[in-house]
Amino acid sequence: MPSQIPLDLPHQASHARDDIVLSASNRLAVEAIDSWPAWRHSVLVIVGPPGSGKSHLASAWAERAGAVPVRRGGVSGLLDQPDFRAVLDDIDHCDLAEDELFAVVNAARLGGGTLLATSRRMPRDLTFALADLRSRLAAATVAELGAPDDELLAGVLVKLFADRQIDIDAKALRYLGERMERSLDAARQLVAAVDREALASKERVTRRLLKRVLDRDAEAVRHQTVVSGPYPAATEE
Repeated sequence: MPSQIPLDLPHQASHARDDIVLSASNRLAVEAIDSWPAWRHSVLVIVGPPGSGKSHLASAWAERAGAVPVRRGGVSGLLDQPDFRAVLDDIDHCDLAEDELFAVVNAARLGGGTLLATSRRMPRDLTFALADLRSRLAAATVAELGAPDDELLAGVLVKLFADRQIDIDAKALRYLGERMERSLDAARQLVAAVDREALASKERVTRRLLKRVLDRDAEAVRHQTVVSGPYPAATEE
């Protein structure tokens, strides 16, 4: 079958609260953002692995609360606002200087505003040099995201396909969910690969197309394992 070169056009992914898929693995975090502004503490840290939905939750809360992102060089302006509301994605990998980060966290702790941060690691495990910053973060409220269960994974797949305006039936969706890597990050990459394959081959998304994409991904993983395996490549002397 002749194929065409798929254009890598942007698609509009929704990060609205109504598009959050609720399951046992993220229920505590969803309940935490929904309970604002009745938070007992003014700093909330959502913890989870890459692709677990942290950014979606942070975006949904920011839209509801009218929160602004914390940016390097913009901390003093943020702190000048009474009762500021701020969001900081990937606090463990952000580009803020530690003194800037401490100023925001400390101001929120003292009642000057509200901060929602996301992190791949628990606050107690963050290795900041400033002891005061570590202690403030260790005292924050934490909502941890668990590994995605079947309900969450299926719901996220439906949403990702819908974001790209791709129709997929329940059987094909179940086929994909039973064979893919069980992470939300993998789901995003896989749906993008399926989209590219469908555009290139001009086919509907069926089990046959999904199998082709899954087999190709599995072969790429095997090739990478061989190339970067534990044994050094042979050399001629």
